[in-house]
Amino acid sequence: MHRRTFLKTLLAAPLAQAKPDDFKLSVRVEPLFAGLALPQQMEKVAEAGYEGFEFGDWRAPDAGQIVKLKNKLGLECACIVGNKSVNPVGMGLCDPRERDGFLAELRASIEAAKRFETRRLVVLTGFRVPGMTREAQHASVVEGLKRAHDLAAPSKIELVLEMINTLAAVEPLNPKGDNHSRYFLDHSAEAFEIVREVASPYVKILFDLYHVQIMDGNLIETLRTNISNIGHFHVGDVPGRHEPGTGEIDHRNVFRAIRETGFREFVAMEYLPLKDAMRTLRDVKAVARER
Repeated sequence: MHRRTFLKTLLAAPLAQAKPDDFKLSVRVEPLFAGLALPQQMEKVAEAGYEGFEFGDWRAPDAGQIVKLKNKLGLECACIVGNKSVNPVGMGLCDPRERDGFLAELRASIEAAKRFETRRLVVLTGFRVPGMTREAQHASVVEGLKRAHDLAAPSKIELVLEMINTLAAVEPLNPKGDNHSRYFLDHSAEAFEIVREVASPYVKILFDLYHVQIMDGNLIETLRTNISNIGHFHVGDVPGRHEPGTGEIDHRNVFRAIRETGFREFVAMEYLPLKDAMRTLRDVKAVARER
């Protein structure tokens, strides 16, 4: 089927949207559709019947093109990344000496969020700082996020701080790179402590099931207890960060628990599919929408 014909067919068919009393579904496009350009990845997301898409580096795509296409496809841009990477050198949160760099990058990312019509930015602490106590780094993260609130709040941009595991021997999304064993924010209890200290409606946690399961387990009770401080979810099974159903997480029960909390924002698929990516998305969607 030609691309133009495909788009006409796709747009003519109603997309399966979340019910008013349900969370929305998104796809982090790079791991599921590696090798495709962002517009083609977005078309795949829409074809799978998901409401949102998200991606990391906002610098390369043309925002005007992406916004036009997302509106045509009926998609939302769920989020983009606010300070580049797991270890954003020169713009991390742990070291007060990097705060100016962090805030400068955040200003640029907020403007990018406006261009891409998203209201959510992923923020990463970066690696631990040698020679600094954990308490001092914790305090630096809190102060940096308080300053970040001052920048994001006027534009109603939400910052979602990501906790990342430090135990997996390999990072599945970057198997040839660092396994981020030196990442600072690696436990959910401290993550929620930080956002409570920041005390901003625009600073919440990105609750990644894969990372939390590896470090802490207790997914359902943790998300139920802290749902008011969760702004976004990522989904990937353990071990290997593959699609739900390949590992130890009971996603059916987790999805039900998320729904029962009243969470109505995005739950995003971020995994490396072992089967055909489109098939996995349809399978996961069926489980996520199960009543």
